[in-house]
Amino acid sequence: MHIHQDLIKTSNAAPEPTHTPAVPSVVPDPPVYLTIGRPGETGLWIAVVILGLSTLGFIYLAWRVPVQKRLLHVITAIYTTVTFLVYFAIATGDGFAFHKELQVERHKHVPDTERTVYRQVFWAHYLGWALAGPLAILDITLIAGLNGSDTLVAIVADLVFVISGLIYAFAETKIQKWGWFAWFTIAFLILGYQFAINGRIAVFAKDIKTRAFYNVIVAFVSAIWIFYPVIWIVTANTNWLSVDNETILYAVLDLLALPFFGFWLLFTYDSLSATNPSVNGFWAYGLGIQGTIRIGGDED
Repeated sequence: MHIHQDLIKTSNAAPEPTHTPAVPSVVPDPPVYLTIGRPGETGLWIAVVILGLSTLGFIYLAWRVPVQKRLLHVITAIYTTVTFLVYFAIATGDGFAFHKELQVERHKHVPDTERTVYRQVFWAHYLGWALAGPLAILDITLIAGLNGSDTLVAIVADLVFVISGLIYAFAETKIQKWGWFAWFTIAFLILGYQFAINGRIAVFAKDIKTRAFYNVIVAFVSAIWIFYPVIWIVTANTNWLSVDNETILYAVLDLLALPFFGFWLLFTYDSLSATNPSVNGFWAYGLGIQGTIRIGGDED
């Protein structure tokens, strides 16, 4: 049978595809680095200057009083010196590490995308708080007349508080974060108990001016210190607070909690004669004859 060529259907169109289109490949985003900028660096250098001048001021105040009355002056000068060195280290580019966080973005029609965020964390802050915090606590407990046992508990609680905050800042899993959150919360409550309960019991034996002063400084210090864990929680769980803002907030809190508190404490301390702890013995006179090492074979 012969079929005419005009009856054969021809088409130049390409055949329709019969397979599913390939899923577009997902290119991972480049890592994001959240670091300190010009505002934060400026805040650091301002803090360095204020802390340096404050330390010189505390040394001068200590020089003006007898050695027996210098205990609080020396303690205050030491913790501002430590904080000055910490801020100098950070301002010159030291004392930091990066905390790595993997952020996952969910998508409906394409695979999920991941973004790695590196946030600059200044661990030197925590070192400074671990050294300066116990000394500031010692200032307060000496004013209150707190016994050595409760003073030691307060100092250890402060160390646990700071160390837990440091590990919390670098924690990666929720279990780690909740665990260290629990520890620094417990430590903070223990510290508050020593100030609010045991400290007030101890200071009750002193005159009314000293009691009033103790209550005011404890309220002030507590109001300042409560902001530290708030910043830890915000920066460790979200990037809502920039590194610059975090740095400036820490600088403001440290300046209020250390040099401002120190000047307030010492000027008020000088006006309250009943509060002045006087230390004699080795602190004021050295070993003297007692405790010296005899060298040679001198005979009586």
